[in-house]
Amino acid sequence: MTPEFSRPERVDTIGEGERTVRVEADARERAGLAARFGLLALDALSAEWRVRREAAGIRAVGHVRASATQACSVTGEPVPAAVDEAVRLLFVADVSEGDAHSDIELDEDGADTLTYSGGAVDLGEAAAETVALALDPFPRSPAAADALKAAGVRGDDEPDTGGAFGALAALRDRLG
Repeated sequence: MTPEFSRPERVDTIGEGERTVRVEADARERAGLAARFGLLALDALSAEWRVRREAAGIRAVGHVRASATQACSVTGEPVPAAVDEAVRLLFVADVSEGDAHSDIELDEDGADTLTYSGGAVDLGEAAAETVALALDPFPRSPAAADALKAAGVRGDDEPDTGGAFGALAALRDRLG
């Protein structure tokens, strides 16, 4: 299956010198990603990568930017979200389990290590996954606190004045 926002960069065209690659999702791609990630909308998604070949694999260092609208996890209201993430990736060739070189060491500069196959790294999918990981998994609108309070959900900063243990404490104090 081809991802909604695929920008394959052929490994055989990447040299040891750094090259800049810019990718931007069009409206159809953004709509597909919004559906996959459960977003109300994905208004913009772009990335700029500096790619080069290294002994360990293909290094991609870049910046991913996106503008999205998420649904509030409490009220369902639209919540705007912005992504502005610096990213460091190391793409390594996918190797079979029986291969003697299948042990992948962690990258010393903290880059996330991804595998690729088929002779290309997908910089579009890497940007899309970065956006998905950077978004708040439980976004809240300004009305969320009031909706939770109306539903009887106690906030972290509120004392426990009710519930079973509160009732038992009040009963103990009265009897005792």
